[in-house]
Amino acid sequence: MHRVLVLGAGKIGRAIACFLQQSGDYDVRVADSSQDALSHVAGMAPVDTVVADASDAGQLRRLMRDRDSVLSAMSFAFNPGIAQAAMATSTSYFDLTEDVTTTRAVRKLSGDCPTGCILMPQCGLAPGFISIAAQHLASQYQSLDHVHMRVGALPLFPNNALKYNLTWSTDGLINEYCNPCEAIHAGRLVEVLPLEGYEQFSLDGVHYEAFNTSGGLGSLCESLNGKVRELNYRTVRYHGHRDLMKFLLNDLRMSEKRNLLKEILEDAIPVTWQDVVITFVTVAGLRNGQFVQMSDARKVYHQYIGGRHWGAIQLTTAAGICAVLDLHVHGKLPATGFVRQEETNFQDFIDNRFGSHFSADTQLRIDRIAEGHSDSYATGSLEP
Repeated sequence: MHRVLVLGAGKIGRAIACFLQQSGDYDVRVADSSQDALSHVAGMAPVDTVVADASDAGQLRRLMRDRDSVLSAMSFAFNPGIAQAAMATSTSYFDLTEDVTTTRAVRKLSGDCPTGCILMPQCGLAPGFISIAAQHLASQYQSLDHVHMRVGALPLFPNNALKYNLTWSTDGLINEYCNPCEAIHAGRLVEVLPLEGYEQFSLDGVHYEAFNTSGGLGSLCESLNGKVRELNYRTVRYHGHRDLMKFLLNDLRMSEKRNLLKEILEDAIPVTWQDVVITFVTVAGLRNGQFVQMSDARKVYHQYIGGRHWGAIQLTTAAGICAVLDLHVHGKLPATGFVRQEETNFQDFIDNRFGSHFSADTQLRIDRIAEGHSDSYATGSLEP
């Protein structure tokens, strides 16, 4: 049985722990600084729990000594230290970070990877699944013109001016809205401003907007550099959200007071578990001698799994990291060193028991539930 350490018992960490434990193939230990958070996850699944400080290198190494893999569901600031402890204990490492600087720091450690040990950051939704889907489409072209990636985690029932509810890490959200964004434009690597690149589109009759945010491309800029004219990533929101965030971040200069902004958002914007995740990838280029465009659009709704309710962002983020861990365990990823998301085979991912939550068959089933074709949608608690 593969022995896993999950660091962080928050919304995403407890979903990861439950999914892995329920599979029957993983011995799961969860560590967090909060006993309340650990008690919550222990009440959801029979996992080993331990109170620990993720900033203490000695504690991290002790926790990892009898583990095969470590999965970080912590804030990105902790991840370089966690990766260092993983290398010191020959433990394969996976994280969910969208932070570009953190990923670069993790990659620098990969030259010291012991045989059979990998470092794989950015394993969630975006970056994560979206990079795997984009690479899958791009690989079907003789030459590429553009690759556009759009992702949104949205409330199903928006009822405030921002048309938004908190669904995951507030620190991560602010980071994405404030930091420079990587892109390829006119065949050159560039940095573009967050909240710019504004566009509008409709999907299934719903009107959305999208704009630049940081981190969603993962390592695709490096992988596709010199191979594509235009590559960019934008976050999807309901119409009107971007302008209000620009007012807060730029006009009121809240981007310079991120701790205060976090406090304001968490005091004023409620969390919701009734959400939907949208992924939308469009690729164009030469295919069989023709200039062709192909797209992959998916929606994942909040739902019940194993008798327990999960938000869509919890489900997709946890499914992403659990799927690549599963592929690693079964020898379907590079065996040693730094692993990019786009090195994951798309079909292997979708066929995986965790990755299958993104599959087309799953979407059809969930769409029927969201449209009211199943009374299971209204049973049980909405808080995981």
